[in-house]
Amino acid sequence: MAYPSVAARRNASAAASAPAGKSFFDRLVEVLVFYALVGVLAFAFEASMGNVFVQGWEFYAITLSLFLVMAYPGYVYRYLMRHRPGKTS
Repeated sequence: MAYPSVAARRNASAAASAPAGKSFFDRLVEVLVFYALVGVLAFAFEASMGNVFVQGWEFYAITLSLFLVMAYPGYVYRYLMRHRPGKTS
């Protein structure tokens, strides 16, 4: 009678209790909500300093692009560098 190793039991229990994860749509909504939150905070900061400047669509396109570029290191850490449970190396 063979007994499973401690690591195999630990990985099986971790996989059973892991959440299903988020869909692409959920992640997209999350990024857009955080972008809007940062925008609201920046607008409030600008309003507290003095005049609020009117911005066109170009400003929002550039700031959204910068927001995504600045989020890329977190993506690399989360999906490309972090060790996943059950992976032996």
